[in-house]
Amino acid sequence: MSLAAISLAALGLAVVLSCTTRLNVGLLSLALAWIIGVYLGGMKLGEVLAGFPVQLFLTLAGVTLLFAQAQANGTLEKLSWQAVRLCRGNSGLIPVAFFLVAAALASIGPGNIATAALIAPIGMSVAARAKIPLFLMALMVGNGANAGSLSPFAPTGVIVNGLLARIGISGYEWRTYLYNLAAHAAVAFAGYLLFGGWRLFARRASCAPETGALAPFDRRNWITLAVIAALIAAVLALEVNVGMAAFCGAVLLILLRAAPEGEAIARMPWGVILMVSGVTVLIALLEKTQGMELFTGILARFATRESVTGMIAFLTGLISVYSSTSGVVLPAFLPTIPGLIERLGGGDPLAIASSMNVGSHLVDVSPLSTIGALAIAAVPTASEAHSLFYKLLAWGLSMTVVGALGCYLFFGVLRA
Repeated sequence: MSLAAISLAALGLAVVLSCTTRLNVGLLSLALAWIIGVYLGGMKLGEVLAGFPVQLFLTLAGVTLLFAQAQANGTLEKLSWQAVRLCRGNSGLIPVAFFLVAAALASIGPGNIATAALIAPIGMSVAARAKIPLFLMALMVGNGANAGSLSPFAPTGVIVNGLLARIGISGYEWRTYLYNLAAHAAVAFAGYLLFGGWRLFARRASCAPETGALAPFDRRNWITLAVIAALIAAVLALEVNVGMAAFCGAVLLILLRAAPEGEAIARMPWGVILMVSGVTVLIALLEKTQGMELFTGILARFATRESVTGMIAFLTGLISVYSSTSGVVLPAFLPTIPGLIERLGGGDPLAIASSMNVGSHLVDVSPLSTIGALAIAAVPTASEAHSLFYKLLAWGLSMTVVGALGCYLFFGVLRA
């Protein structure tokens, strides 16, 4: 077996184990890259580790640290409750508000998983008290969080933009974000209307927290909001590095005693950061051993220039139902784009990348994914959780087909 085939088999093993076990495949990927590169490929360890994404690691660490601080000092929770109160008890507006709040929070920096972890317990609690169907609330919270996942300030957006820049696709950060946001808004509101959300507008309900009115924003919250606003302004206007600027903001919050240091570091998604970094090292090894060329050749056998957007959206979506979108699926598939276009005799790299992004994210409200699981974990009773599990599973699996058809039409037929 050639070194290219061995390295590709190693990636396949990582993907399969990410679907079937709780093992952090970043650890496995690092070990496999070391063994294959050094002992089978005759490389020096430095050559293997050259694939470690230093800038991506620092950007993810900086952004997640800053927003872990904003979560730890209560700023994000207060923001979400203030937004929900604007509904003034209209049952139909409450799920819509949760979609908008989740999308906005995920977009400004915490990302989809951290946002879902914050918003899902609030949303499911409000839904239970206001007699809003839990399935509808889960759809709106989950798709709202995913809608903001590819923001240039969010961890997954950082990962995707970094991977695309490595293969020469840059300058499309906002378009990538907006495509994903539009796709999730479309399916969320379609599901909301299809499953009876429009009937809720005739009802009134209380959406206040059980503990009574939350305390107003205090000094720590205002400082945190000012730092986040300054970060966004600096990135947009001055084009500063978002990761290093976020580290500076985090240090400022610590010095001003506006946010805890230890608790925030403990809240950071170290598992995801390690997973992305480790898989990226293994992907870099595939590029050195021609394993990536072999992988793109396999993908090209199942697609044409006309069908590639739908095919790739379906494939990434199907794998993402069971595996990590940001940690495994996108790091494995996005680097194949140049080779895939070459073998197909042409194509739009942004359209293929967007199909991978949208297809893999639309399924993430499945209970087998973290966001769906967070919604189920916040359900008040076991019987309701059991029912919601199967509804979300059916929804997630159906999104593999919806995503494939949508990407084929929008990125394939309509852009042709």
